[in-house]
Amino acid sequence: MYNNLLDSLSDYPFQRLNTLLSGVTRHDTNAPAIMLSVGEPQHKTPDLLQTTLAKHSKGWNRYPPTNGTAEFRGAVADWLTRRYCLEPSLIDPDHHILPVAGTREGLFMAAQLSIPRTKNGQRPVVLIPNPFYQVYLGATIMAGAEPIFVPAIRENRYQPGWKDMGADCLDRAALAYICTPANPQGATASLDLLKDAIRTARANDFVLVSDECYSEIYYGEPPPSAIEACAKLGGSLKNVLVFNSLSKRSNSPGLRSGFVAGDSDLIAKLSLLRAHGGAAQPLPILAAATALWKDEDHVKENRNLYREKFDDAVGIFDDRFEFYKPDGGFFLWLRVDDGLKATQKLWREAGIRVLPGSFLAKADQDGINPGTPYIRIALVHSRADTAAALNRINDLL
Repeated sequence: MYNNLLDSLSDYPFQRLNTLLSGVTRHDTNAPAIMLSVGEPQHKTPDLLQTTLAKHSKGWNRYPPTNGTAEFRGAVADWLTRRYCLEPSLIDPDHHILPVAGTREGLFMAAQLSIPRTKNGQRPVVLIPNPFYQVYLGATIMAGAEPIFVPAIRENRYQPGWKDMGADCLDRAALAYICTPANPQGATASLDLLKDAIRTARANDFVLVSDECYSEIYYGEPPPSAIEACAKLGGSLKNVLVFNSLSKRSNSPGLRSGFVAGDSDLIAKLSLLRAHGGAAQPLPILAAATALWKDEDHVKENRNLYREKFDDAVGIFDDRFEFYKPDGGFFLWLRVDDGLKATQKLWREAGIRVLPGSFLAKADQDGINPGTPYIRIALVHSRADTAAALNRINDLL
């Protein structure tokens, strides 16, 4: 006996990748493999992380509060206010912020929070950008809703738009996910797009979840936030939840520390839900996260390291594979005609592991998967190793 909704979940993309490559024999097994398939930052974690964890080691023998500490919530509120030039009164640390155990946990629980049994007498739908981060689909399925995939392709600058989805779809919408900068395409949602998304969510009474975990890795203007868009629309956070974490910003994916900020009513209900089933953050982790959100020096250094690698990529690929330098994030989204075959070729002939774009998207009503022609490449290793791998990819493909 089990929840049969689990039968509708597909394998995670990396499990599918293992299956795809399981029968592919590498030609040169002496050369070390390089994994460009997983967005796992390999830059050095800040020294501040270790020193703060050690300083607060006595906190390991205490049960942590679900809502985190006042210091953590205050540091996040201060960071949001500085980063997006908000009025100091806009974010109330005690009513607008919660810690989460990394954004994946929070993004999943957002569906449990937001999706009712029915919406306007019908089965609810969740609007998901296509391509997408896999947790959006898993959360939708396990909440019993119907996923609706909204194209996020080159023709619309890789960001979805929902206001033209049609009245029937929007009447049934309970939740919409957006990722900015987008994974995998690296495109940033403009402030106008975010304002339109918020207006649409409020007009149709659904929750807008903005996944902004790549917000601090950018190469031009700092990406705007849905929080900033709320401020421009008058200051209300109604219907909006914003997620961010330290995984990419501070090279600390193992810390499993992030936050959600937004609508105070939704935050209160999410706090109740997390009290029953969420992973409360240990006190030493909350202390380390507090220190990291207060420090920007390590973030600037980290951003510069990624910028150097993207500058190298510009010189290597030029105008091949529809290459473009993304607004943010640390992925390349290269058009190689057949992402599955290219992935197998790179593993077989170079020991380079990338992710087929089709594993990050779903086919539309015409059977066309927008990710099929692409591969995703994570520029997470050292500059030298990354440049060597990118040159090899360019030569082979």
